[in-house]
Amino acid sequence: MTTIPKLTTPLFFLASFTTLATLCFAADAEYKLSDDASDFVVLTDVVPDVILEIRYYSTYNFVGDRVDGYEEPVALMTKEAATALKEVSDSLKERGYRLKIYDAYRPQKAVAHFVRWAADLDDVRMKPYFYPELNKDVLFEQGYIAEHSGHSRGSTVDLTLFDMSTGKEVDMGGTFDYFGLRSHPDFDGVTPEQYKNRMILRDAMVKGGFLPLDEEWWHFRLKNEPYPDTYFTFPVKKGAVQREEE
Repeated sequence: MTTIPKLTTPLFFLASFTTLATLCFAADAEYKLSDDASDFVVLTDVVPDVILEIRYYSTYNFVGDRVDGYEEPVALMTKEAATALKEVSDSLKERGYRLKIYDAYRPQKAVAHFVRWAADLDDVRMKPYFYPELNKDVLFEQGYIAEHSGHSRGSTVDLTLFDMSTGKEVDMGGTFDYFGLRSHPDFDGVTPEQYKNRMILRDAMVKGGFLPLDEEWWHFRLKNEPYPDTYFTFPVKKGAVQREEE
């Protein structure tokens, strides 16, 4: 485990890289890097009802390529966060919904990939889909991209609702990882039904012990996260948290 020297100025760390920075580290704060996955689990082992669409393993994301560190299309989380999410999943299943996961634990290598992508102003392949209202050169300035992510602490998840009666995702009035005001949960441009859907997800997650983000309807962090100052570096793959059978 590596301890990073104390910071001399505040840094803003974006949890999903799609909205204004929301986690400010005060001056003189310390944080650690770790490759210890012993407290992590494969999410589907704990919450078998979730549906996975791990966007950063695919090419359908704001980068347009598979993101570094995503070696398998799986979701990993701390045991504490996965257990809390199981309770949320069970409560929503009674109402006819399943949880669909876009991202959970995100290794530091992936964050570094985002930073490199943001610096390449010529690569705007995914602009029409994820940031049509913005020029790429403002992403750092406006806090959409940063050097660290709350996801790397292992207790943050990006997700939506899947309606079991229709066999479709619930209409949230906006896509995951959209850079703009439409992603704010209370954006007044969505329909009453879309707003209601956002609040069903939000209320269930808050009741389950997660904190919402004012700028992203899909993003939630476990309130009592076990590693508030540690950023993990191991890759996203089952083998990172499961021992090989002898």
